[in-house]
Formats: sequence, structure tokens, C-alpha cells
Amino acid sequence: MTPAARRRNVAPPREALLAAAMSTIAERGLDGLTMAGLGREVGMSSGHLLYYFRTKDELLLQTLEWSEGRLGAARSALLSRQATARERLDSYVDLYVPDGPRDPHWTLWLEVWNRSQNAADDARARQAAIEGAWHRDLVALLAEGISRGEFRAVDPDRFAARLRALLDGFSVHVAVGIPGTSRAQVLAHMREFIEDGLYPGT
Repeated sequence: MTPAARRRNVAPPREALLAAAMSTIAERGLDGLTMAGLGREVGMSSGHLLYYFRTKDELLLQTLEWSEGRLGAARSALLSRQATARERLDSYVDLYVPDGPRDPHWTLWLEVWNRSQNAADDARARQAAIEGAWHRDLVALLAEGISRGEFRAVDPDRFAARLRALLDGFSVHVAVGIPGTSRAQVLAHMREFIEDGLYPGT
């Protein structure tokens, strides 16, 4: 076997497959992501991809987990920096809200959650783990701000649940391009909600 043939038979690393899937979603949307198309992109057959992922649902979920891993690292860096709790909360919100219509991460997130209605328990648990990481980080940040006297003494878990529900609703509107909910407008809404809910005397 020639070196070129051997290279064609070597499967790319899993991360390269998931990065290619995410790139396809960003460039062509979810309709443009097929096993055959992704296989051509990375030099593998669709059958070989199915060996790795079994179904397109699993490919989408693993791609979302990979993307969330990158966001999680960015979130950890933002939340661990030397800054006030409010500044870090603003950074959290800024990271959460989509960049605009057809944001690839949010496009993928919406598709995975839509498919989750018929997903197995394991897949649903993995999706819940994604949400849980965002929630735990927010609760910890709120508790820190309260302990330092920056925030009003609210129930951190309850306030985090309400804040994330608002973020999710607005973010879906931004991702699908509903008029009147641009990213800038959503961030302004979130600043007002945070000020009303967390600051004494506001």
C-alpha cells in the first residue's frame, strides 16, 4: 500500500470530525450537514462515520457537546478573572446570547433539543448535563456577589433559573431572527432585568 493510500485510510481524530461538522453547520446550515457530505469533507465514507456515531442524532449531540466544551472553557476563564461579580455576570450573559440569526451553536442547540423528545434516557441526561453546567456556574457567581454585598440577598438558585429562562427565550428569538429581538436589544433587556432584580434601591 502506498503512503497516500495509507493516509486515506487513517480516520481523522474525533475532534477534527466534530469541528468539520460545526464548520458545515456554520457555512451551510443543518440541511447542509449530511453523513455523505461530512464524509467527503474529512475523507471518510458515510458508513465509516456511522461506525463512529451510529446515527445523525448522535453526531449532532456529540458536536453540541464538543462546542459546549469550548464555550465552557471560555466561561470558566471569564468567571475566574479578577473583576466584580457584576462585570463577570455581564460577561456570562454576553457569552450566552447568540451572535445573531443562524448562530451555528444555537442552531445546533435548537435542533438537538427538538430531537430530544424521542431521545433515549442517556442522550437526555447528556443534554441535561450541558444545561446543568451553565446553571451551576451562574448560581455560584450569584452567591459570590451576594456574599460580597454586590447583589441583593436573593435565592441564587431561584434567581438563576429565572435569569436563564429569560436568556433562553430571548436567545431563541435572536437565533431565528425574530424582529425586535436583536442581540443588542436582548442585552439591554438583560441589563434591566439584572438591575431590577439584584440591586438594592433600583
